[in-house]
Amino acid sequence: MSQFNPGAQAQNRAPQSIGFLLLDNFTLISLASAVEPLRMANQLSGRELYRWCTLTLDGGQVWASDGLQITPDSSVANAPALDTVIVCGGVGIQRSVTREHVSWLQSQARQGRRLGAVCTGSWALACAGLLDGFDCSVHWECLAAMQEAFPRVTMSTRLFTLDRNRYTSSGGTAPLDMMLHLISREHGRELSAAISEMFVYERIRNEQDHQRVPLKHMLGTNQPKLQEIVALMEANLEEPIDLDELAVYVNVSRRQLERLFQKYLHCSPSRYYLKLRLIRARQLLKQTPMSIIEVASVCGFVSTPHFSKCYREYFGIPPRDERMTPSNSQPVALLPIPQALMPGAMSALSQARGESTFASVRL
Repeated sequence: MSQFNPGAQAQNRAPQSIGFLLLDNFTLISLASAVEPLRMANQLSGRELYRWCTLTLDGGQVWASDGLQITPDSSVANAPALDTVIVCGGVGIQRSVTREHVSWLQSQARQGRRLGAVCTGSWALACAGLLDGFDCSVHWECLAAMQEAFPRVTMSTRLFTLDRNRYTSSGGTAPLDMMLHLISREHGRELSAAISEMFVYERIRNEQDHQRVPLKHMLGTNQPKLQEIVALMEANLEEPIDLDELAVYVNVSRRQLERLFQKYLHCSPSRYYLKLRLIRARQLLKQTPMSIIEVASVCGFVSTPHFSKCYREYFGIPPRDERMTPSNSQPVALLPIPQALMPGAMSALSQARGESTFASVRL
C-alpha cells in the first residue's frame, strides 16, 4: 500500500488530538464516519497525523442509539490535551444534554479549542451559546426545534458546515465528508481522495450538498417551473403565497400549474402546499414546547380550529394527541429550502409583489 508524504511542514507538526464527547443515545454510524477517516489518514500517510479519544462526563459507559454499550477512553476531567472537541449526539438530544455538558464545553471554548458536532450534537453547542453568530448544520430531525430554540444560530440544511473554528455535521455518513474536507485542508486533496478510495466512497460531498434529495432528482431536469414553484412553497409556509401569484411568477397559467402538479406530484397545488405546512406543524409539535395556537400561526393557518381539522384529516389524530405518541415514532422528513431556490428568484418575486423581502422565509 502506497504512503502519502504530508510534506515537510506537516511532518514537523504534532499530531492533532480530537476528543469525541459521547452523549446518551448517540448514533454510532456518525461517530464511526468521523473517526475512520482519521485512522485511514494515519495509515496511508505512514505518520500519526491524528490522535483521538472518546469521552463521557464521568468516564462511565454510554449507550448508542442502536443498543450497543460503549466504554469511553476517559472522563472529561481526565481527558488528554485536546485540539478539537466533537459532540456526538443522536436520539432525544434535548434530554441528553446536561448542565455539566454545557459547562465543560464552555470551558473548552475558553481554552481555545475548536468545537464540532455530528448528527444532533449541535444542540449541545447551541445550549452552551457556542454557536451564536455561526452557521450550523444538524440532522434534519432536529432542525425545526433548533430554529425555534436558538434564533442567534444560523441554521443550514447543508450536510456539513465549516465556519471558522466550528465544525458541524448532520447525521449518517455526512461526518465522513466533513472530516475528509478537514483532512484535505490540512494535508492535501491527494490524501483525502485516497481515503475516499479506500472506503469505496465514490464522491466526496461538499458544503453545498444538502441533506434532502432535491426535487429535481425526483422529477428530472425537464421541470424547472415545477421545481421553482415547490421551492417557493417550501420557503413560505408561515405566509402562504396565493397560487395565482405563483403561476404568474413562473409565467404559466393557473390551469397549467394544476396540470403540472397532477402529472408529476399526483395532487393539486393547494393540496401539496397544505401537506408541506402540516408536515412542518407535526415537526414543531414533536420537537418544541410551542403551543398549538403558535404552531398553527407559524404554519400559515388563520385559526386553530381550521388547523386542527386539517391536521386530523391528514394524520388521523388531532394536534393535541400528537405529543402523546412515543418519541421514537416514525420520523417526519424536514422541509428545507432546496438548492433550486436562488436569491435571484426570491428578489424577483418580491419585486413582482412590490415588496423588498419575504418575512416568511425562515431558513
